[in-house]
Amino acid sequence: MNERFDCLTHVYKCFLSGSRPSLGAAHVAGVMCGLVASPGGDGVDGVDVTCISVSLVEMLTCLVSQRQPGPAAELTQYCADTLTLLLRDMDLMTQLVHHFQSEDQIVSHLAAKSASSCVVYQLLKSGTVSPVWQQKCVQAFLSSPSAAELDACLWSLTDVLKRLLRTAPQEILWKLVAPFDSSLSALCSRFLPENQQLLMESSSRAWGTTFCLLLDLLEALTASSLISVAGLKSPRLAHIHSSALLTAVSCSSEYFVKKRALLLLKRLILQKAGEDWAPEDVLSARQRHEHFRSDMNMLAQTVLTAVAADWLQSVQVGSVSFFGGTRHIRGDDGQKPDCVMLRGVSLLLLKSMELHIQTAGRTEQDSATEVYGYLQSLWGFLRRCSVQLTEVTHLCCWVSLLFGEQDDDMMEAAKALLSIFLHHRLCSGVDDLAELEAACSSGCNPHCHFLLLLQSVSFDHSTLLDFLISSETCFLEYFVRYLKYLKADWQGFTAACERDTESHCHVSLQESLARLCGGDKPALTFKVEPERVESSTCAQPTCVIPPVEGVSLASGLRLVEYDSSGESDPESMEICEDEPGASVKRERGRTPLSTTQKQSESCNSTGFLSEPTSTREAEGLSPPRLPSRQRSCSLSGQGSCETLARVVACLSELREVVTRLQTKKLFPYNPSSLLKLLAGVEMCFQQSPPSQFNK
Repeated sequence: MNERFDCLTHVYKCFLSGSRPSLGAAHVAGVMCGLVASPGGDGVDGVDVTCISVSLVEMLTCLVSQRQPGPAAELTQYCADTLTLLLRDMDLMTQLVHHFQSEDQIVSHLAAKSASSCVVYQLLKSGTVSPVWQQKCVQAFLSSPSAAELDACLWSLTDVLKRLLRTAPQEILWKLVAPFDSSLSALCSRFLPENQQLLMESSSRAWGTTFCLLLDLLEALTASSLISVAGLKSPRLAHIHSSALLTAVSCSSEYFVKKRALLLLKRLILQKAGEDWAPEDVLSARQRHEHFRSDMNMLAQTVLTAVAADWLQSVQVGSVSFFGGTRHIRGDDGQKPDCVMLRGVSLLLLKSMELHIQTAGRTEQDSATEVYGYLQSLWGFLRRCSVQLTEVTHLCCWVSLLFGEQDDDMMEAAKALLSIFLHHRLCSGVDDLAELEAACSSGCNPHCHFLLLLQSVSFDHSTLLDFLISSETCFLEYFVRYLKYLKADWQGFTAACERDTESHCHVSLQESLARLCGGDKPALTFKVEPERVESSTCAQPTCVIPPVEGVSLASGLRLVEYDSSGESDPESMEICEDEPGASVKRERGRTPLSTTQKQSESCNSTGFLSEPTSTREAEGLSPPRLPSRQRSCSLSGQGSCETLARVVACLSELREVVTRLQTKKLFPYNPSSLLKLLAGVEMCFQQSPPSQFNK
């Protein structure tokens, strides 16, 4: 066995055990650098030795960054001495970047990982970027075609950015990104042409891999711009080349490229770049750069312009993916559409419309017609791509059918549709009931969406409490804004509730979602009397369950475990009720709510949470703590107010629980404005004329 290989093995075992190697740092550094530069040995495969040597470099940087006290401090100092010798005296970085162009993908990737670790180490220690690594990446961005070297450089820069975004101050980020500003602009111009023909000609499997690595880098750069890397163009490249990204979605020959480009556009429009890997406290503290508003407006306008030019007609949606690939069964007409693509396209268009409405400032009839024209284009796209959505007679159901598996996306869609509806209501000039009828025909009646949401959680107020406490969705902002509208249009809401109760539509969203996303459940069918379909404002599902096999949210499944989740950090929040949308202000320093405390308070306030909702419904019991008028209405056989009774009971229970938690200082933010809105709903119900429920 090669002596140098034995040295590496000894060092590796010592690192794993946390002990200091007996060999000197200079000797180990010499062996590692020599094997990285000229691999090979007696009876030892050269590639294996290179991989071990390169991996040890990354282990060195990890151990140095731990800074453990006590006996482990000797190992940390040993690693620091070895790294200093490798990077300063032996020019290890030159050997690492040389392996970027290796034909062996494992060697190339390991070299990129180790080089990234060394770059981060030097940046945090001395505030300087490795000139060798920087030069190699700049050269690759300016001239290299799709190949291993360019892929390694793209991955390495992305990895460095992600690591620094977690911990580094803003000036360090600027030092990293600034040298690549012009070369990255040239790279994007080459790989993101707006010309459709050029994009189709350049498409290949190798090109697709490089393209996806570039998209990862663009997302990391966008995240860095939100943490204020000011004065640079490269962090804005994703917005600047949004038109080319749309072209990639519609024209790329590789489906994984289409999907990856669409997901990047979705994160851009939702302002969630980096959410998968950046810490929440970093993202929550990010600042908007000077071009942020104009970039978002440009993105929204680019999407709407493309939709007006029939971009949706060129977007192809594949079959649903599963573990192992996608189904391609000859003669199978039951292929299920890829819901990730459907949701991505839908949210991209809805949020673009919402941004356009907020910034255009137009209130004339033409603006309302234009907005609803985009919605009709979206419905045409969904009908073309999904047989199941084609069978939906009431378009307001599509939000729950399409977004039922993704709470965060569903709330974003509901909030965007609420903004679109309120804008159209302002512009149209028609009366409220006629506006609601028109909204149902376009799938954006906010009352329908809210009723469907409550049905999907079995009118369980504790699930709404989960949504209010969790920061994973925009439910709080949507809920506050909808409650304001609900108070202003109580008549329209009660009409929607009555028509929902009278409807003979029996549909299970669990079955529909399973069919839509690849399950083996029966087809979506509507049992509605023909004369009811046209006149009903809300022909809605009455048995709506979360798409979790055999589990009901109302039966005890919590969306967030507050005693263990990182989402439950102590914070204070205030809701500004005067603004059109909920303006949320967070401050640290409040006691978080644990799962046990929250469930205990819920039980104390209602007395029903210890018994599953499904059990109560199976026994034929009415919702808990109904007001007297509701209870007497149900008992007297007047069924037209059943849905309204359940909604008011749910919101009343939610108000009681939040009030009790606030009194005991267990609620994570100040809910005073929210409680006023909930109390206002109960007041509207109490002031409603009795004849309204006895038609």
